[in-house]
Amino acid sequence: MSQNIILTTGIYDLIKDHIKSKKVTPTEEENLKLQLKNAKQLTRKNLPDDVVDIEKRVTVKNLDNDLEETYVFVAPDKAKKRNKTESILTQMGLALVGWKVGDVINWDFEEGEKNLEIMAVESRN
Repeated sequence: MSQNIILTTGIYDLIKDHIKSKKVTPTEEENLKLQLKNAKQLTRKNLPDDVVDIEKRVTVKNLDNDLEETYVFVAPDKAKKRNKTESILTQMGLALVGWKVGDVINWDFEEGEKNLEIMAVESRN
């Protein structure tokens, strides 16, 4: 598992603003602040292909029940249910952003704690 998440500067700033506007739970805020403190920031062109970011199709496996789900993460203003896209600022997006294929993430969701493994990250196009 990676030690630190990798983010573009734009996503880093977006998450910081999201925290400041108090749109996360206290537990999420604590986790996100810790991740941001240790995050490595890169330009979009230098971001490895296997890192969860916007405009990526991400397949994750819930290690608690062995179910796999795929998400397409986009910028908050581009998220549309009819296009089957989700904002990177949803609970799942915030849990996964910056991690890469093979990483296992433990995250506290509204419905309880989940252990997730990132199985695949692909460009959306």
